[in-house]
Amino acid sequence: MKIKDGFIVNKVGSQHVVVPVGEASMERHCMIRLNDTGTFLWEKLGANTTENELVRALLAEYAVDEDTARADVAAFLGKLRDADLLEE
Repeated sequence: MKIKDGFIVNKVGSQHVVVPVGEASMERHCMIRLNDTGTFLWEKLGANTTENELVRALLAEYAVDEDTARADVAAFLGKLRDADLLEE
């Protein structure tokens, strides 16, 4: 899976926000705020990656146990799916 074309992350002050660009900006008028973990995972979704790869990346980057990492990744991906931002 990966992020659909037409969405980027911008830093606004201390916040990271997802915004549509190009053609996507004509269809959607939304901004999604990301915390540091969300921004980290978003960057990993720039290329095709799997849910397991995201979990492994979180485990390597953050002091978190595997169950927490899996739950966090699943929740993040769920939000991206709800917003129709993922290509799977």
